[in-house]
Parts: sequence; C-alpha cells; structure tokens
Amino acid sequence: MEIDPSLLEKVRKENQEFKKLYDEHSSLKNRVEELNRLKFLSAEQELEKKTIQKQKLKNKDRMQEILSQYQATLH
Repeated sequence: MEIDPSLLEKVRKENQEFKKLYDEHSSLKNRVEELNRLKFLSAEQELEKKTIQKQKLKNKDRMQEILSQYQATLH
C-alpha cells in the first residue's frame, strides 16, 4: 500500500501514538542496520536483532492501522 507523504506528515503531527511509534521504528531500523554491518553476530546480537525485527513489525502494523483510520475519515 502506497502512503501519501502529506498524510504521513499530518498523522505524525496530530497523533502522538503514531509519532512515538514512527520514531521508535526509525531508531530500531537504524540498530538493525548497525547489526547487519557486522561480519559476525554473537548469540546475544542475533537475539537482539530478532527481537528488534519483531518490535519493528508490531510498530509498523499499528502505524498502518492508525493510517487506515485517518484515510477512512478522508473518504
């Protein structure tokens, strides 16, 4: 699903839960990228990476729900 950038900005400004999820998602994404740059991951780093990926997915799903609610009010 393609998201309108102006809608994304509107929701980020108006919805505190969405803003928090968006910021956390970005932070988690950066951490996964850091881990991906390492040649070898320890068992702890592997676990951290999987945990972060699950949290990112949860955040993304919830953000999508919020965006869908906003889009529904536009139609």
